[in-house]
Amino acid sequence: MALDRRALDGFWSEAQWQRELTEPGRLCVGLVNGAELLGFACGWLVIDELHITALAVDPQHRQFGCGGRLLRALLQQAHQQGARQATLEVAADNAAALALYAAEGFTTTGRRSRYYSDGRDALIQWLELPS
Repeated sequence: MALDRRALDGFWSEAQWQRELTEPGRLCVGLVNGAELLGFACGWLVIDELHITALAVDPQHRQFGCGGRLLRALLQQAHQQGARQATLEVAADNAAALALYAAEGFTTTGRRSRYYSDGRDALIQWLELPS
């Protein structure tokens, strides 16, 4: 919850995190240093598609490749469990996240207008996983 507040301004409630960490079909990976959680990536595997639900890195540890490591680990875990593609929504004005996803091969396939509570649009990102 503390990392969620620092990195995502309290994206999810405690109940939402409980679901994310315990429900079948949910995948979560974390990046730790000792006892400190530096970042996480989570998704929901539905048949052969991974829907990435959250990816965050502690603000003090950004720009060191942590986001890419987390994303690749989540994609690898999903692929090992049968995923053939991955998708996510990202704020249209989040240049850092868009660059991260583009570096991993994601492409923009659509837009969700006013997707976020503050009125920002989201871009739909898509990736075909290698067979």
